[in-house]
Amino acid sequence: MSSNPTPSAEGKTFFGHPRGLFVLFFAEMWERFSFYGMRAILIFYLIQHWMFSDERAYGIYAAYGSLVYIAPVLGGYLADRYIGQRRAVQFGAILLTIGHGLMAFEGSGGQDSPLLNVFWLALAFIIMGVGFLKSSISVMVGQLYEPGDARRDPAFTIFYMGINLGAATGSLLAAWLGQTFGWAWGFGAAGIGMLLGLLVFLWGRPALLGRGEAPDQAALVRPVFGIRTEHWVYFWGLVGVVVVWFLIQYQHVVGGLLAACAVAVVAYFLYEAVWKLDRIARHRILAALFLIALQPLFWALFEQAGSSLNVYTDRHVDRSMLGWEVPAGMFQSINAMYIIALGPFFAALWLWLARRRLEPSTPAKFGLGLIQLGLGFFVLVWGANSTDGLTPVIFIFLIYLLHTMGELCLSPVGLSAMTKLSPSRLVGLMMGSWFLATAAGNYIAGAIAAATGGAGVGDDAVRQVMEVYSSVGWLAVIVGAAVILVSPLVARLMHQDEEQLRQDRALVGQGELGEPAAAGTDSRGETRGM
Repeated sequence: MSSNPTPSAEGKTFFGHPRGLFVLFFAEMWERFSFYGMRAILIFYLIQHWMFSDERAYGIYAAYGSLVYIAPVLGGYLADRYIGQRRAVQFGAILLTIGHGLMAFEGSGGQDSPLLNVFWLALAFIIMGVGFLKSSISVMVGQLYEPGDARRDPAFTIFYMGINLGAATGSLLAAWLGQTFGWAWGFGAAGIGMLLGLLVFLWGRPALLGRGEAPDQAALVRPVFGIRTEHWVYFWGLVGVVVVWFLIQYQHVVGGLLAACAVAVVAYFLYEAVWKLDRIARHRILAALFLIALQPLFWALFEQAGSSLNVYTDRHVDRSMLGWEVPAGMFQSINAMYIIALGPFFAALWLWLARRRLEPSTPAKFGLGLIQLGLGFFVLVWGANSTDGLTPVIFIFLIYLLHTMGELCLSPVGLSAMTKLSPSRLVGLMMGSWFLATAAGNYIAGAIAAATGGAGVGDDAVRQVMEVYSSVGWLAVIVGAAVILVSPLVARLMHQDEEQLRQDRALVGQGELGEPAAAGTDSRGETRGM
C-alpha cells in the first residue's frame, strides 16, 4: 500500500498549494543561499588566503564545479533505489552543514598550514551533500501533485523562484561579509543559511505527507552483514566524501574520469540506437546527443563567472557605486536577479511565438544561446578597450545580462528536450548524461580561466584576459551560427510533428509561465533545480 496520500488527503493548503511546497521552497532557498554564498568568494579564498597561483586556483575551482554535477548522479540513484528522496535530502543537508562548518577552520592561511586538509575535507562534504540533496528535493516537489494536476507547473515556478532568491541573497551577503570583515564571516553566513535549511526541512516534515519515502521500507531495514541497508547507504556516502577529498586535490584525475565516462555513455547510446531502437527513437537519440555535445562549450564559457570573470571584476573593474566600492563577489548575484526578472518573460515569449508558429526549434534556441554568450564577451572586451583605466562597471552588468539570456535559451529548454527525446527506459541515464556534460564544461572552464593568466593589475594583464575572452567569444558565435544553420536537420531528427507540438504548447498554456523556462536555471543545473 502506498504511503502517499490521495489528493483529498493532501492536507491544508497555502495559496492553493500543499504546505509541503513551501517547506521545500524555504529549505532549498537556504541551501542555495549557502551554496552560492560560498561560491561567490571561493576563488578569492583560494588565491588570497591559501595563496594558490591563479592558474592552480582556477583548476581547483573547476574540479569543484565538475564534482558538484557528478555527485547528484550517484545521489539520485541511491535515493531512487534505496532510501527515498526524503532521507536523501536530510542526509545531504547534514553533510552540507558539516562541510560549511568546517570552512570556518581557516587558520593563518598559506599552503604549509595543516588546516588546508580541513579545507579539502570541507569541500568534499559540500560536494557529497549537494549530490544527495539536489537530485532529490526537486523530485519531491513533483511528488506533491497527482499527474494532470494543473498546479504542478506553477509549483515549480514558485520553487525555482526560491532557488534564485537564495542564490542572489547568499551571494550578496556572504561576499559583503567575507570581503569586508573576513573570510570566517562570509563562510559563517553561508553555514548558518545551510543550518536553517536543515532545520526548516526537519520542522516541516509532517507537511510533506509521506512524499519521498523509500520505495521498499522493508528492504530499508533489512540487515546486510548485520547492518541495516539504510545505514550502509550512509556509510557509502561517507566513503564518497573520502574519494572526493582525494579527487579535489588531484584535478587531473577528475578530467580523466570525465573523459572515460563520456566515451562510455556515448558508446552505450550509439549501441542502443543502432541495435535496439526503431528509426524514430534512433533519430531522437542522435538529436539528444547533438544537444548534449553543445553543453560543455556553453558551460565552459558561462562558468568563467565564478573564476576568471570574478577575479577580473576584483582587479580591473571600477566597482564604485554611489560612493561605495562594491566587493567583487557581490556581482555573482546579478545572474540570479536577471533570472528572476527575465524567466517569466522568456516563458511568455516562447508561448507568444508558438501561437504564431514563429517559435524557434530547440536546436535553434541552443544556437541563439551560444551567440548571446559570445556577444557578452564582446561587450566586455569593448568596454575594457574603451578606457585607459579601470573597466566601467556597467559592462559587468551587460555581460551578465547577455549570458543570462543565453542561459534561458539553452538550459531549461534542453532539460525539457531530454525528457521528450529519451525512450522511457533511458530517461534517467539521459538526464545523468546532461549533467555529466555540464560537469565537463565546468572542468574545461578551468583551462580557459588559466589561459587568462590573471596575474598583476596592469595593462598587460588586462590585454591577456581580453585576448582570451575575444577568442572564446568568436568561438561561441561561430558555433552558435553553425548550430542555427543545421537546426532544421536536427529538428527533423526530433520528429516533433504538429500534433505533438500542440500538446506541448497546451501544457504550457495551463500555467502560461509554468514550464521550467519560467523558473530559470541554477547555473546549471543546474537548472537551478537540478
